[in-house]
Amino acid sequence: MRSRMDSIVSCSEVHQWALLWLMEAEVLKQRGAGCPCTTVWSIVLRAAARMISIFAACRDLSEAPSQTTVFAALEAGLPRTLPVLERRLNSALTHSWSRRLRRPRWQVAIDWHLAPYYGEAHKSRNELYRSKQKQGTTHFHAYATACIVQYGQRYTLALTWVRRHDSTVRVLQRLRTRLHELGVKIRALLLDRAFFSAHVTAFLQEERIPFLMPVMFRGRAPKKKNNRKEVKKTLRWIKRQKAGWYRHTLKNAKHSATIRVCVAYRSYYNRKKRRRGQQKLLFAAWKVHGAPTEIRARYRKRFGIESSFRQMRQARIYTCTRNPHLRLVFVAVALLLRNLWVWIHATLLAEGRGATMTLRLELLRFKQLLDWIAQAVTAQLHDGSAPCVVLNE
Repeated sequence: MRSRMDSIVSCSEVHQWALLWLMEAEVLKQRGAGCPCTTVWSIVLRAAARMISIFAACRDLSEAPSQTTVFAALEAGLPRTLPVLERRLNSALTHSWSRRLRRPRWQVAIDWHLAPYYGEAHKSRNELYRSKQKQGTTHFHAYATACIVQYGQRYTLALTWVRRHDSTVRVLQRLRTRLHELGVKIRALLLDRAFFSAHVTAFLQEERIPFLMPVMFRGRAPKKKNNRKEVKKTLRWIKRQKAGWYRHTLKNAKHSATIRVCVAYRSYYNRKKRRRGQQKLLFAAWKVHGAPTEIRARYRKRFGIESSFRQMRQARIYTCTRNPHLRLVFVAVALLLRNLWVWIHATLLAEGRGATMTLRLELLRFKQLLDWIAQAVTAQLHDGSAPCVVLNE
């Protein structure tokens, strides 16, 4: 590998690295010489870099094949079964995952990403995930990801498509299997409040995985006439206590799990009242220790995965296809570009290593990396003529 002191990163190299990750994972097989895989992936990368559709990416390039040819190559070359497709996409995401990154224990954040969907299912209604109304719909294409939240190493390590009949435990099992294949040692899982349930906590305790997640209150608040013994058994009694640790048992029809609940405070500024206020935060934990302020600061690191989703939306391909496999590929390409950006900064542009690493994000912003990829594809598949509109009289 080149020295960090004299590293030069060009747009053609960034484009070639993205192609290399996709080609070596064998996500797409060659289906004829008319439209090679490198051309198909270049068009997909340009659509992601410009946040446009495949049709617009083909239209803007004079030497590119048509949209129909590109979609036919994608549908014919992608694996038929979902497990094989997910395995190859995850292999492309972790192409740069080196052995030295397997040594330490990492804090891993797991979260859902809901993409609103307004059409009909492709083959089965189980393809669409139902949730609370958001952006005018209750139907979504849902994806779950596992991401490292360490400074300078925020790689997305695993991606899986979540269908309607998938339970949270089944999704965790698929992500856990992928992390185990990579040899990732989990220090603690930072989960979203949607995972707060008895069967999830029981599964994580059986797997001996430490976790930390916010407490979710379900059901109606108890009436004031209830006696103190009944109120003490609920989480709402813990919410009224001062900062500290409390023990609680989650129960349902099949599972029972004992956890520790941390009560912490968050200070904020209320702009309407123009004064500072405090908010109580409750965290469910197992094999995670520390003062309430340390627990709150530790969970705040989980919001690094929200940054990965925000950057993923900056490289989102606009599409109206109903094929969920193609939609999964487009999401994986956006996450791959973000992983490539993290890898370039960690290996080429950062100063120092390990705990002394200092990122220099001003050298290459994520939007600049996307612009470079678009320029490299344009130089490869365009004749250099000025864009114009031809009117047919």
